[in-house]
Amino acid sequence: MPEHPAPLLRPPRHRVDPRARAWWTRQALLTLSGPLLLTALALAVLSLLFFPGALPWLGPLLLAVLVLPALGYLLVMPRLRYAVHAWELGERAVYAAGGWLWQQRRIAPLSRVQTVDTVRGPLQRRYGLATVTVTTASTAGDIKIAGLSDADAEELSRRIGEAAQDVPGDAA
Repeated sequence: MPEHPAPLLRPPRHRVDPRARAWWTRQALLTLSGPLLLTALALAVLSLLFFPGALPWLGPLLLAVLVLPALGYLLVMPRLRYAVHAWELGERAVYAAGGWLWQQRRIAPLSRVQTVDTVRGPLQRRYGLATVTVTTASTAGDIKIAGLSDADAEELSRRIGEAAQDVPGDAA
């Protein structure tokens, strides 16, 4: 029996809002990069004040273990996330791609949609962004489309809700 190659899944058509990069950068500063940089600064100052002889070996160690990873995460993660995050709403399914280190693509049939939620956290509101979460009758979990403009999130939620009502459910 001849082996057929698996069909290639094209990326979803719609990108998230460009302001999502600034939102992800601010998140990185508040959650990972900022604390790592503050820790490196505090250790360097304490070393300078109380153990000045330790700076020749502690400085490069702080740079390698705290400063460079923090700056790398801060500079790279938002760009990679923006390059990957996308979404699309078809006639019969919603399709989302996300992640940055571990990337995933999810397609959910509209007939399986149970709820559509729109969430705006404090930082998202600051940038005029929202996250749409589509809950389906699946054990794989929700589909989250993060980084949408408020208007796009409202429109997408409305369209998914309408499309899910128009698609007949599976007869079980």
